[in-house]
Amino acid sequence: MSTTSNIVHPFPPLYDENSKTLILGSFPSVKSREAMFFYGHPQNRFWKVIAALYDEEIPQSIDEKKKLILSHNLALWDSIQSCTITGSSDSSVKDVVPNDLSMIINNSRVDRIFCNGALSHKMYMKFIFPLTNIKAIKLPSTSPANAAFSLERLIDEWEVIKNVEAD
Repeated sequence: MSTTSNIVHPFPPLYDENSKTLILGSFPSVKSREAMFFYGHPQNRFWKVIAALYDEEIPQSIDEKKKLILSHNLALWDSIQSCTITGSSDSSVKDVVPNDLSMIINNSRVDRIFCNGALSHKMYMKFIFPLTNIKAIKLPSTSPANAAFSLERLIDEWEVIKNVEAD
């Protein structure tokens, strides 16, 4: 039985001064909070999607994941800094405190933001967009809960990240 609790985001954003594209999740799952890193649930397809986009091996370790993200000028963070949540359920999220993106935006080259799923996008547009004025593109969630999307369909939808880079 999952318990409901107020949780503060337990790990820092991933970016460097060369990051141009920020990918925002909503809030780390139980598995990600245990791993202390993004997309830690083995069924989450995020790492498979990113590896496929850039024709790279699927990273296994946190160091390999960091290298994959940073080597392609990407950044990772979440829309939510703290919230009340039951387990990993997006639908249970309430009492949201948004993340402050200024640290990333002021210390990188980020000028493009993509949201991994509907909750991330909703929270970004409600709380963060008024401060950044950077439009965010909503992408289908890589979560295993998004069963409507096959891995191939996710990769096709997420291809926009690379297309925007070419601009």
